[in-house]
Amino acid sequence: MNNRKSVYLLCVLTLQTSVIIAQHTSGLSKELKATANLIALWDFKEPEGQERNAYGVGDFPLKEAGGTTTRINEGPLSGYSASFEGSNFLTLANSKTGALNIFGPSKEVTVIAWVKWTGEQTGFVGGMWNEYKDGGKRQYGLFASLPHYNGRNQVCGHISNTGKPTPPFPYSIDYSASKGEIKKNAWQCIAFTYDGTYIKSYLNGKFEKRKPELIDHTIGFEGYPNGLTQTKNPYYFPSGMGNNGSDFTVGAVLLKRGMGNFFKGLIGGLAVFDRALSDKELSDIGEKSNFIINK
Repeated sequence: MNNRKSVYLLCVLTLQTSVIIAQHTSGLSKELKATANLIALWDFKEPEGQERNAYGVGDFPLKEAGGTTTRINEGPLSGYSASFEGSNFLTLANSKTGALNIFGPSKEVTVIAWVKWTGEQTGFVGGMWNEYKDGGKRQYGLFASLPHYNGRNQVCGHISNTGKPTPPFPYSIDYSASKGEIKKNAWQCIAFTYDGTYIKSYLNGKFEKRKPELIDHTIGFEGYPNGLTQTKNPYYFPSGMGNNGSDFTVGAVLLKRGMGNFFKGLIGGLAVFDRALSDKELSDIGEKSNFIINK
């Protein structure tokens, strides 16, 4: 009798926990949809082989490329996620980006994602970013780990005005990098904002300022015999975003050798806003995400 009662109580507690998590998951999704200036929110509930559609001001159907993007039965927004294996990605042609094509000297952007990253390599999460065609069509993008310029294993928010590398360096250096590192093989909420002047990276809703530091791989370049010292979070970039013609992609970007910077792991949600969300807004989103993730 005691054993039966214990099993019954365990089942009841499990059911109650599932209901609470479902309520918070639904609540987080509703909050995101109700947040001002939402352009697109993908929750990746569609099965493999189908386009992934967004909530917001348009469907923005993301097509599979580089292979099948499998749907996995776990995720903090819809209970599902898209699996990225290091060769597959999702894409939307530039001609169809519409309101996702955010650009101009005073324009703002926020990109938020819920990821379970393997930590094996640099991973592009989402945005309008192309590092090769016509000299580069960079615009805005969220990355997991950009080690070349002090962003290893960190949340990195990248902005470009020209679409090309940052003179005199061979690559674009203009990105923020979170102070904390992204945990590997664990769900995390990662984000960046750009208010037209500063790029800020957030890990689980938390912004942490970094002190000025010498940036790796900058010593000896013209004008920088001793290297470049910058603050990576927030990152000062008053130049604005250019209208550079990139496709919107999730999970990879175009490099000289072809598609690369493949994200490996799961992406359970991706949101784009055309304003910089406040620290308070991102903190609230981070807290709700943590509750769902840690239960």
